[in-house]
Amino acid sequence: MCAHRMSCPSSHGQGPHVVAARPEQGWSLLCDGAIVFDDTGRLMPDGRAVAPRRLPVDRLTAAA
Repeated sequence: MCAHRMSCPSSHGQGPHVVAARPEQGWSLLCDGAIVFDDTGRLMPDGRAVAPRRLPVDRLTAAA
């Protein structure tokens, strides 16, 4: 695990990169220790949970 600084070899100036992915389970582990879920929620290395970003219902479209 890295503290994700710009010296992280795979960062290329971007954010933390995926070091392990389990798409069948819906999550990926980032180099900074965060776990990112397919619904955009996160579990941070310090134990904090970040709620998924969801669109308000009135902004969703439905197929007819």
